[in-house]
Amino acid sequence: MNTIAAVDGDGGGDTVPGAARGAARPGGRTTGEAVRFVALGDSLTEGIGDPIADGWRGWAALLARSLAPPQTGVEFTNLARSGALTTDLTAEQLPAALALRPQFAAVVAGGNDTLRSGFDVERTALALDTVLGRLTDSGAVVLTACLPDPGTLLRLPRPLARPLARRMRAVNTVVHALAVRHRAVHLHLAELPWTAERRLLSVDRLHPSAEGHHLIARGFHDLLATTAHPLGPAPTPEPAEPAPGTLADLWWMATRGTRWVLDRSTDLLPGLLALAAVEGCARRGTTDRQDHRMATATTTALAALPGPRPDVT
Repeated sequence: MNTIAAVDGDGGGDTVPGAARGAARPGGRTTGEAVRFVALGDSLTEGIGDPIADGWRGWAALLARSLAPPQTGVEFTNLARSGALTTDLTAEQLPAALALRPQFAAVVAGGNDTLRSGFDVERTALALDTVLGRLTDSGAVVLTACLPDPGTLLRLPRPLARPLARRMRAVNTVVHALAVRHRAVHLHLAELPWTAERRLLSVDRLHPSAEGHHLIARGFHDLLATTAHPLGPAPTPEPAEPAPGTLADLWWMATRGTRWVLDRSTDLLPGLLALAAVEGCARRGTTDRQDHRMATATTTALAALPGPRPDVT
């Protein structure tokens, strides 16, 4: 967990323990009081792909600087961790986030659920509904995003890519419906040009590059700018730091990236091979039936959530 309390509006970028409190203002916050922003999620939100001297920065940290007007502090806490499943958000990250009483909370997760052999869209839907609902009920403005298909990013062979794409469509359908249900600010992250503009992806092809993280941060800022929330200047379109060189990329893949991929796919690969074998050996139409079953399971999972039924159109 990384916590940063900063006031960037004076142009100095000083790190301070908080911001001075002043007169009352609408929304339960006083003039000059630091805006609290909490990010929940996995490696995407942790910041992998956007290296800085002491670790990772990422889109959430970039956006944090822009969530308050000049002279107002932003207290940013990143609870995201690599490998987190949506159930980890409910069990570990959500209680910590609620304790911080954030004005803004980002919840971007679900990709790791698709990379597990025991993927269950009903479990994923329930976990995300719980997290988004609790944060919204606490008064936070919640940010969500749908995710690009990992099989497409990795350019996997079609027999392996199809099952992953099916799962990712299910998760994105859930996220779309829950964003509407909980009035979240939703970024269509899956529709950004990840494969057409290779520079937006890091060397592992699964995470955004530094420029990709800037693109996500600006996307959320653009959406928030259409609301009544006072914001600071938008994040810059490109990082000020030079991109890592080829040797640095290769070193990261050799020392950390390969281990990350192995950790994420240890229990997935046998399941994907089995699914690919079933679809490859069965008669024509099997893929369509599998797609239909997943779509039906997704609709059923959303209908089973407590409270009003989310709109899945």
